[in-house]
Amino acid sequence: MAAATAYKNQAQALMRDYLLADPLVPYTSVLIGIILCKMAYDFTRILSSFYFKGYTSLTKIQRIEWNNRGMSSAHAIFITAVSLYLVASTDLFSDRIKGPITFRNSIISTSALGVSVGYFITDLAMIFWLYPSLGGMEYVLHHTLSLVAIAYTMLSGEGQFYTYMVLISETTTPEINLRWFLDTAGLKKSSAYLVNGILMFVAWLVARIFLFIYVFYHIYLHYSQIMQMHAFGYYLTFLVPSVLFVMNTMWFMKILKGVMKTLSKWP
Repeated sequence: MAAATAYKNQAQALMRDYLLADPLVPYTSVLIGIILCKMAYDFTRILSSFYFKGYTSLTKIQRIEWNNRGMSSAHAIFITAVSLYLVASTDLFSDRIKGPITFRNSIISTSALGVSVGYFITDLAMIFWLYPSLGGMEYVLHHTLSLVAIAYTMLSGEGQFYTYMVLISETTTPEINLRWFLDTAGLKKSSAYLVNGILMFVAWLVARIFLFIYVFYHIYLHYSQIMQMHAFGYYLTFLVPSVLFVMNTMWFMKILKGVMKTLSKWP
């Protein structure tokens, strides 16, 4: 009993003094993010092999993409929930708090960004490993911009509000992946495919079009605070949302055409 208590105390001390010490929080959370990605990938593989009979008949690259999309959906659900919590349910980025919003951060906000960095490192590595099977240059550009921006704000503590506002757009990822799952499973003509397509359209319009317009408006209102950021962070604040907004708009037009095409064929 005494030995167990001693080990427990040692583990708690390790967490407190090393893994959760402020200077190590970013690096620890990135490592945790990579480990969680591996777990989500394997969990998707195991779960699918038991509950989806067609999984074993998929090609090797299809199974890899299937598992990869399960992993990306898990990350999307996690980071969307954290983003909404920090932005809407806490006072961390509230206008009621004095001081520039561009320099606000916490251990929780920094840790969650680290987990996201771990995901983008993992997913980008898989994209390069199997290029172009998991995505072309547009995915490389999207992930690289996201990785650089999130890593910078994680390490510097600057601009975390805008990073989380942009990360709310990950709410569209599960719908995108479900569309691919249904198509691969031969359910493209099902009601679920149609309903998911409509949900994806609405979610994309809200989270990747309207939300980005609000981000630009917020940047305009708080420009004097953004000017206080380091030069690299200052340029990232304008560059990353702008490039992603252009890409989101281009993808949105494709989604709109797809929805219209599907609705025209629906009896």
